[in-house]
Amino acid sequence: MSVLSFIPQVWSARLQESLHKSLVFGNLCNRNWEGVITKYGDTVHINNLADITVKPYTPNVDIDDPEELSTTDTTMTINHAAYYNFYINDVDAAQARTDLMEAAMRNAAIKLAEDTEDYILGVIRTHAGTQTTGPIPAGGVYELLVNIKTAMDDLNVPRVGRKLVVPPSVEGQLLLDNRFITGNGAISDARLAEGSIARAVGFDIYISSDLSDEIIAMTSDGVTFAQQLSEIEAYRREKGFDDGVKGLSLCGAKVVIPDCVYIHTITKE
Repeated sequence: MSVLSFIPQVWSARLQESLHKSLVFGNLCNRNWEGVITKYGDTVHINNLADITVKPYTPNVDIDDPEELSTTDTTMTINHAAYYNFYINDVDAAQARTDLMEAAMRNAAIKLAEDTEDYILGVIRTHAGTQTTGPIPAGGVYELLVNIKTAMDDLNVPRVGRKLVVPPSVEGQLLLDNRFITGNGAISDARLAEGSIARAVGFDIYISSDLSDEIIAMTSDGVTFAQQLSEIEAYRREKGFDDGVKGLSLCGAKVVIPDCVYIHTITKE
């Protein structure tokens, strides 16, 4: 691997693939408004459609004139940027250089994913429509999930596409509950590929080590996320005999439907 043989498009694709596999929250958001991101501070415009009026129909009576569709404009700013910058020394064995690059790019993707998850999680925590606290009820974590489901039902949150993200400790408690084990059923290959480990009380369940005492319920429609690996390039270091690689990631996230994001923080009794 050298500067002359470095193909940015190839390595950018590999980095993007590894980054995608390492994300949890980033994969649960919608990317409907990603558009074209070129620089830090870019603005993505999100048009939210107002409800359409449904009226009673009376035979032989003219219907009303059509109503004009109206939208509200919400903006999401690309306000988070992160970069990596590393080099491979010329004295490394030639046959090992591609392997080193593969390992380095995978590691860069993991670290970018960690940085991105922290950013998205911060946005979700700040703008979630419902935030509650309380101990695990007498019926255990499973009962708590039922309570969260019921609360989202009361808010008319669509049942299709509900996601639940829990910390490993909560997963452990669920695995000890026969209601969870017997009610989970078979996990489809599609959901396994997306990182879901189970399904219960209407939620696809995901695990995140970024959580310790929080359970986050959401739908993809509730949070939008946009990311662009805007730069990736190789260069020769001026003060050395080695090849350097640097890259820049730009992203933004926004809670667009607060009612579709529910956070419960577990407290001790």
